[in-house]
Amino acid sequence: MIRVGLLGCGNVAEVIASEGTGINITALYDFEHSHAEHLKELTGAPAFKKFEDFLSQDLDIVVEAASVGAVYEHAEDVLMSGKDIVILSVGALADTDFKNRLIKIAEEKNRKIRIPSGAVMGLDNLKIGQISPMSKVLLRTTKSPRSLRIETNEKTLVFSGRADECIKQYPKNINVAVALELATGHDVEVELWADPDIKRNMHEIFAEGDFGDFYLKIKNNPCPQNPATSYLAALSIITLLKNLEKPMIIGT
Repeated sequence: MIRVGLLGCGNVAEVIASEGTGINITALYDFEHSHAEHLKELTGAPAFKKFEDFLSQDLDIVVEAASVGAVYEHAEDVLMSGKDIVILSVGALADTDFKNRLIKIAEEKNRKIRIPSGAVMGLDNLKIGQISPMSKVLLRTTKSPRSLRIETNEKTLVFSGRADECIKQYPKNINVAVALELATGHDVEVELWADPDIKRNMHEIFAEGDFGDFYLKIKNNPCPQNPATSYLAALSIITLLKNLEKPMIIGT
């Protein structure tokens, strides 16, 4: 059974621990050590105060469910130590130099960088863009003004432009766009809307190419423990981990 270390022990990690039956969690680390100690009660896995001690454990794969900053700080060390990594905070890979550095280390160490689908669906299908170029990829994300830390009484377009520009203004709202760029191999146009009437975060994906056209709308339910966290994102990691050792692979 694959041995999993959790880097980041917040709400996503708690869903993995409580609902990921059969996932062998063997080590825990969080910058806020109390979070790791809390998860220790659910998993029985040791919680480490020092990242170096966490990384020295006999792990097969490290699951990052912390932040873009945690990816910058720790992803290279994870790969250098001979372990695979799951990166949920994929916004860090908008930095092309950093992304290429991780890929180079992974190749040299014969390791894998795994990107879960996160808060959206359809990435598997959209990978066809890597072999048949797409003419358009648009992400339209709609959230409550509160989650974007703005005030408005009506539906308002707060950003329109490229994903690499959006990340400079709204770094916590760009993970989906970066995941789409990685999947399709195409620049993603982003529309970010604030809507005081919306109850759930909504992502709409539009893509066009030689294959035809594609439209998908996802309305995310929040994690039961924290409305700021996508339940779908947590479930996508559980699904990824459970399929690592299966003999039959579904999809591209």
